[in-house]
Amino acid sequence: MSLHLLHQFPRLELLGAPTPLEHLPRLSDYLGRDIFIKRDDFTPVALGGNKLRKLEFLAADALREGADVLLTAGAIQSNHVRQTAAVAARLGLKCVALLENPIGTTSENYLTNGNRLMLDLLDVEVVMVDALHNPTEQLAEQAEQLEAQGFRPYIVPVGGSNALGALGYVECAQEIAHQSEGVVDFAAVVVASGSAGTHAGLAVGLEHLLPDTELVGVTVSRKVAAQLPVVERIRTALAEQLEVQTRAPITLWDDYFAPRYGEPNDEGMAAVKLLARLEGIMLDPVYTGKAMAGLIDGIAQNRFRREGPLLFVHTGGAPALFAYHPSV
Repeated sequence: MSLHLLHQFPRLELLGAPTPLEHLPRLSDYLGRDIFIKRDDFTPVALGGNKLRKLEFLAADALREGADVLLTAGAIQSNHVRQTAAVAARLGLKCVALLENPIGTTSENYLTNGNRLMLDLLDVEVVMVDALHNPTEQLAEQAEQLEAQGFRPYIVPVGGSNALGALGYVECAQEIAHQSEGVVDFAAVVVASGSAGTHAGLAVGLEHLLPDTELVGVTVSRKVAAQLPVVERIRTALAEQLEVQTRAPITLWDDYFAPRYGEPNDEGMAAVKLLARLEGIMLDPVYTGKAMAGLIDGIAQNRFRREGPLLFVHTGGAPALFAYHPSV
């Protein structure tokens, strides 16, 4: 089934070029299975990451609406907020961010370093909140305050994760299909599943382009029962937007995010160190480290549906390593 409607949605050309898809020979030897990596940590704005694909569509929509502020929310060490702020800077827009401290730490390093440091460099107006208990409502309230001050805010949802933002990962699925065609048949693609726009976009794209390739989302904040409807909601809205059908099961593994979102664990940090030692690639403690831990354990536990090469989607996040030191 065609995804031809994708190119009818306005977008900004922020990415510039497809990100690399690389074989990891030393990790492959170590795990006894061919592992490839999609380098979305190489996107070209503010040290990279997956949110730029979503922001190509979301920022285009903001400009279409005449916005002069990008308003969003996330954790103090949010990769999404960092990338949203960088896009705002490139477009000459103001950025306002609601930030929470999800792990309740008083560590000065966490509170001021890593992504948080970059927000100061990007001149973000930070509004601290006790918790993002209802980010949709909290963002709407902040938008009203900005409008009362004469601004025209555009709300970028947490993680850039709605049907419009998820279009960016339908495009990523197209890149993966093109880059692997005639070269490698992926048994599975593994990605961190958080706010779910990346996961949902890949789910729609890969179902139509690589239907024999399993997509595994490794949760970073919720158990399967809570995460599944988040992915399903965005996937359904995205499919309706593109006028395509989606029938493939959604696969989620929730064994690797403990103790909670934003807090490193031993398995995730072991994966971070392994990729650094074997391939010189930096993962992060919150998303990609835990997702890679899932891939590694999935091989050990024979959890993938079929044999064959695996593709890991590197969604970025390495700036957070500096905020979690010395726990790293």
